Amino acid sequence: MEREELRAWLRLVLTPHVGPVTARTLLRSLGSPQAVWEAGPAAWARLVSAREAASLAQVPPDLDVQCAATLAWLDSDPAATDGEGGHHLLTLADARYPSRLLEVANPPLLLFAQGRLSLLHAPAVAVVGSRHPTAQGADNARAFARALSAAGVTVVSGLARGVDAAAHEGALAAAVGGTIAVVGTGLDQVYPKGHGPLCRRIAEQGLVLSEFLLGTGPLPSNFPKRNRLVAALTQGTLVVEAAVQSGSLITARLALEMGREVLAIPGSIHSPQSRGCHALIRQGAKLVETAQDVLEELRLSEGRGTPGDAQGALSWDAAEADEAPTDPVLQAMGFDPVSQEALSARTGWGPAELGARLLELELLGQVARLPGQLFQRVGAA
Repeated sequence: MEREELRAWLRLVLTPHVGPVTARTLLRSLGSPQAVWEAGPAAWARLVSAREAASLAQVPPDLDVQCAATLAWLDSDPAATDGEGGHHLLTLADARYPSRLLEVANPPLLLFAQGRLSLLHAPAVAVVGSRHPTAQGADNARAFARALSAAGVTVVSGLARGVDAAAHEGALAAAVGGTIAVVGTGLDQVYPKGHGPLCRRIAEQGLVLSEFLLGTGPLPSNFPKRNRLVAALTQGTLVVEAAVQSGSLITARLALEMGREVLAIPGSIHSPQSRGCHALIRQGAKLVETAQDVLEELRLSEGRGTPGDAQGALSWDAAEADEAPTDPVLQAMGFDPVSQEALSARTGWGPAELGARLLELELLGQVARLPGQLFQRVGAA
């Protein structure tokens, strides 16, 4: 992109009181961003409000700085000859701009991207959920994402802690369908900061995407905007775990408003992290138990791997899941969080013996210790 073209797009984005809807009105009537600025105040006054026209007449003070930073960012990691990998800037007029976003009422004028642009046009499922999932919830997110990726489906999430991170990790482990991280900051920043290594892996093997200009920090208002892109880029949204007030339910609502499917994994009736999913199911979301359920509901199975690919990539075998666990502590535990006192009553074991066995199972990765001195099985559920 030439400097003057980039400057014209950035000026549209940076102009106060001129959002994506107003910008699209100007572009539809006047053509390119350069043509918008060449048209002048008289043309603007016919198309937008007096307040917006007055804003258009003022050059944003940080325009030159932002233009220089964006050009430097693009030059720092140029794309390969096939257009994949590296840094990209997609405008609303770019043929590579994802068509699914054009269905949104206010699609971003600019998209900053790092990685595999082809994933923007691939079959995709959003996998979202709690930032503080149970051990089982994190395992489910990882297993479903791995299965979906193994079946050739791109997993889209928001790089947040908890379910989002587990979903990205699961998709990367399969390394077939890939994963897209839609972030709420500029691409020169990482949030949460501890996700730097994960973000780099996604940029190398998948795609990191943002509508926010370079230098944009993690402002609270950014994340609902990020969520609408997560929902829009996919055929459906899978909610793994969510409390009733979870931001994941915002993503689910946005998906429904866009005509996308919403799916949810049920959980324990005693877990606050399952109540959001149960509420969605009561409202008509599809209850799913396996990744194959997701593929079939979204009609993504045909030609994208066999049902066995989706089942086998889960963290347990379906036949084994029907068998009772041979360990008496696991058998007494069931699948809900449980206290050591309750387990002692169920098994008849004393505190010392039971505590030692719980520690063994925890070290083996079969049991997780939860807040409130509770324990829960990890794995088949």
